[in-house]
Amino acid sequence: MRRLLLALVGGAVLSLAFPGYGLWWAAPPAIAILALVTVGVRGRAGFGLGLSFGLAFFVPTLSWSGIYLGVVPWAGLAVCQALYVGLLGWGSAVLQRRGVRPLVVALAWVTQEALRDRTPYGGFPWVRVAFSQADSPFGQVAALGGAPAVTFLVALAGGFLAYAVHAAYRLATTTPPEPHRGTQVVRGSAAALAAALVGLVVPVPTEGPSARVMAVQGNVPRAGLDFNAERRQVLDNHVSVTISGVERERAAGAPTPDLVVWPENASDIDPTRNPDAAAVIQQAVEAAEAPILLGGLAEEPAPYVSNVSFLYEPGAGLVGRYAKQHPVPFAEYIPNRSFWRIISTQVDLLGTDMWAGPGPVVFRVPAASGGEVVAGPSICFEVAYDELVRANVDLGANLLVVQTNNATFGFTNESVQQLAISRIRAIEHGRSVVHVSTVGVSALILPDGTLLQPTSLFTPAALAADLPLRTERTLAGWVGAWPEYCAVFGMLALLAGSALSRRQRKELTS
Repeated sequence: MRRLLLALVGGAVLSLAFPGYGLWWAAPPAIAILALVTVGVRGRAGFGLGLSFGLAFFVPTLSWSGIYLGVVPWAGLAVCQALYVGLLGWGSAVLQRRGVRPLVVALAWVTQEALRDRTPYGGFPWVRVAFSQADSPFGQVAALGGAPAVTFLVALAGGFLAYAVHAAYRLATTTPPEPHRGTQVVRGSAAALAAALVGLVVPVPTEGPSARVMAVQGNVPRAGLDFNAERRQVLDNHVSVTISGVERERAAGAPTPDLVVWPENASDIDPTRNPDAAAVIQQAVEAAEAPILLGGLAEEPAPYVSNVSFLYEPGAGLVGRYAKQHPVPFAEYIPNRSFWRIISTQVDLLGTDMWAGPGPVVFRVPAASGGEVVAGPSICFEVAYDELVRANVDLGANLLVVQTNNATFGFTNESVQQLAISRIRAIEHGRSVVHVSTVGVSALILPDGTLLQPTSLFTPAALAADLPLRTERTLAGWVGAWPEYCAVFGMLALLAGSALSRRQRKELTS
């Protein structure tokens, strides 16, 4: 019972590390707790402890998923995600029969997140440990190996902390005394501190030619699933805020923006099928004297819809588009609809499934400085997928754009959790990021993760700044997913070795 209670406490502590609370330093102790409670237990017990930890973590951290849809999707999502932490607990128990093994702890966390990021239905890479560390020294390590490297280092620090605590417990309770435990306490504590400080020596340069970028948060008539119930109101809001924002900039003597970015669903009707929508968008483009990259739904290909980023230019109209590649299961499309309808008829609240776009796209627009803005868009949850953001950089993006609509999550922590992901992406790829939401929190982000002009929720705002356009690749950009693959391979190798060792012992004793 004591181990179970500690596991529940550990999961709750980990939730405090994420935005909304923002206690990033809570992550290593939380991970240490799970490492400690899985020492010396059977694999089945380890799974139960990991599952309990996961529930205590995901239930509060993902509470935004039920704000308008109710308990069923919230509970289902939390349980599904917690099962992966159950597997982590099982693996930790199998490999920690006699004591804490910090490397096992780190590899287990990266492996758990790798599985959770990909399964089922393409995975759900939200609230990864790395995404709690945008304000910490750990976060800088994203420039070396991406989000998996950050998770690895945080978990390694937690593993060494658990190692030190376990040694201290044995030192205090073992008779006769074991003097070497004191040395283990010192070594474990020093290693945990060293892991926490590694990021301080990682260079994250921010210099580069710049472009003037404006992000427009137009707001919506109301929060909730019916945010777009009033035809064209969301679009008109963004047109109005853009024009007033540009006029304010001109009055202040600021240069004309090279690019204006509107969020996902900024056009609440399809501008390719509604001439009035296209007309007011072009009105805003001409007023800004700059291209506008905006989000909207396209009623194609029939019978589906697509979540699209449209690029409109002065004097030219619509010149480019990008369709979201990774629609969110159960939110933007229903996989295996006939099966899930047996469990809940709520699946039919989503009447039309969203089509997955064919691949990444970058938008190229000239900059007044003489260079070129190469904008790589990610729509909403896509920013959480390593490979989708990386693909934009591979295509030459020198500016990352995250267009999102948080109106369906109200005044919850979902928006700030997503903003933290964008900050890690900025560090990971050494790119400026335009993170723009219909309702907030929107911000402009420098390549080192620094926030510029973060907005409040459900208020109209126009943000403008000169953002560095870096083209140099970070080490994380060069190595891609290989650090994660190596961690998963290492964990599987340790599990295979453990299974082989147990089999050999059984053969010797039989």
